[in-house]
This record gives sequence, structure tokens and C-alpha cells, in this order.
Amino acid sequence: WIYRALVLLVIACPCALVISTPVTIVSGLSAAARLGILIKGGVFLELGRKLSWVALDKTGTITHGKPQQTDYLPIAEADGTDARLLAASLAARSDHPVSRAVANAAEEDGLALGVVEDLAALPGRGVSGRIDGVLYHLGNHRLVEELGLCSPALEERLDALERQGKTVIALCDPQRVRALFAVADGVKDSSREAIRELHALDVKTLMLTGDNPHTAAAIAAQVGIDAARGNLLPEDKLREVEARQADGSRVGMVGDGINDAPALARADIGFAMGAAGTDTAIETAGVALMDDDLRKLPQFVRLSRTTHAILVQNITLALGIKAVFLALTLAGEGTLWMAVFADMGASLLVVFNGLRLLRKRF
Repeated sequence: WIYRALVLLVIACPCALVISTPVTIVSGLSAAARLGILIKGGVFLELGRKLSWVALDKTGTITHGKPQQTDYLPIAEADGTDARLLAASLAARSDHPVSRAVANAAEEDGLALGVVEDLAALPGRGVSGRIDGVLYHLGNHRLVEELGLCSPALEERLDALERQGKTVIALCDPQRVRALFAVADGVKDSSREAIRELHALDVKTLMLTGDNPHTAAAIAAQVGIDAARGNLLPEDKLREVEARQADGSRVGMVGDGINDAPALARADIGFAMGAAGTDTAIETAGVALMDDDLRKLPQFVRLSRTTHAILVQNITLALGIKAVFLALTLAGEGTLWMAVFADMGASLLVVFNGLRLLRKRF
């Protein structure tokens, strides 16, 4: 009885069960880091397999984030270069890619920038500032509507450019719209492939952008995204994420800017574009994609599912081996070497099984 008690004592040691989870999770986190996916904790790795929706920002996420100015339309002939100078002066003080496109075009043409006072960022809409004592706004279609400066003729011009998939911003003074600027941004080849792979994994996709609905729909159609929402402020993106969580769906949010931060924080998993993303986005998100390649999203989902499968295998191995040798011991057939195998052998098995994640391709 003493010998049998010693055998039972060794078999009952929970080493394999205790280490089965951490060794698998650490292997999964290490495998992700090798792929250029930095995960802030095992909880995000575990949630990845449950994602039903992935919401994506447009500029810098689906597109290259380096738009170029394609059109300049002065509303009145007399505005001429003066409107470009005013717009470039405001745009040069914003870090948004669309503003940078306007500023770069003016710089290439050798325009000297004016002095801007009282500069203010208008999240999801544009910027404002005083030049020579006059308050100017530079922003999107939504901002023009908020300022009450839209007219049927202006709407027609805006719609014509937006239906071409271009982003249009307007320079406004307190009385009128002085000029329109259209910029275009190319879609990353990797975005199309990433969306196809997400759909193959039964993950639905949604574009959330502050850009106009026409441009959002055009870009979404190019890459195959399921649904697109335009003219969204940061709080609107947050509500779109919450609306999909309300039915029990797990939602991931991918973004790179300050405007995406509320939605990144509210989503079950926030993904920041690590190379192009702002510090705010990276700090808020739970996962950072280091080289801004959206194909890492389906890699992350596959890694999460594989990690979970191996974790279940490890727990089953740890408990199953002990159950078998426990039954043998109670039947009087168990020996001490069997007990050692049930303890150390099972521990080694779960370790080596967990380390398989480091060698798998995703």
C-alpha cells in the first residue's frame, strides 16, 4: 500500500496541466512576433479565433496613406493661386494624409505659406485657423454642410469628384467656399488579398471612414469589403462597432489615426498599423501590425485558432495520460516508472506540442 500510495502521489502531480496553458500561449505570442504581429497579451490571442467582424479605416489602412492631389477647382476665377496658398498654409500644419497631399502639391509649385494663428483640429472634419485675421476652414463635405455653405451647384461638383473615388476637401471663409481640392490614394495590393483571406475564414468586413460615402463605396468595391460607412466622426465609428457587438459578435477594429482611437479601444481587439500609425492608435490597440500589411490579419486569426487547438490538445494530453495511469494503479498494475512517465513524460509532451507553433506557417 505504501508503494501504491507513492505511485499515486507522483501521478497526481499537476505539472503537465499547470504548464500546458502558459507554454502554448507564450509559443503563440512568440510565433506572432516572428510574423511582425505584436500582441499585448494572451487574452487578445485567445479572442482572435472568435472574431466575426473586422472593421477597417480607409486611409493608411486599406490604401497606401500617401494620397496625391489630382484636382484643384477654384469656385471663383479671382481666387486663383490665393486660395491654394491659404489651403496649403492650413494643410501644412495638419498631419492627416489628405492635408499633406494639398500641402505637398503647393510646395512642388513653389508657393510660400502664410502664417496661421488659432489653428484648431476638427476631428473627422478638417482644420481651421486665422490667416491675416480671417477665419478659414479646410475640410470635408461634412464640414461644408455644418458651416451652411452648400449649394446645389457645389453639391453637383462635389458628387462628380466623389463618384470617381476621390476625396474632396474645401477651403471656406465665413461667407463662401473658395476652392475645392480632390486627392486620390491608391489601394494596397495586399488589402485585396487580406480581405479575400478573411472572408475564407468566415470573418465579415466593414469599412469605417470619415471620407464621403461615394468614395467609401468605390474603395470598398475595389477590395471586396462587405459593407462601407462614410462621413463618420470618431464617435460614429465607435457606435458602428458597438452596434455589431450588441448581437454578441466579436469585433476587431483596424486603424492608424487619432480618429480611430475610440473604436480601437471599444472593439474586442484593436489592431494598429504599427509603422504608419499614430502613438495614440498604437497605445490604444491590443495588437500592432508592424509593417502595415493587412495580410497579417488573417495570419493572426489562423494563429489564434491553431493556438487554441494546441491548447486543447495539451490539456487533453495532460489529463488523459494521468487518467490512464491512475486507473492502472488503482487496478494494481501501476509501477513507479509509469508514475514518472505520467508526470515528467506528460510535461515534456505538452511542452514539445506547444513549441510546434514556432515551426508552423500561417
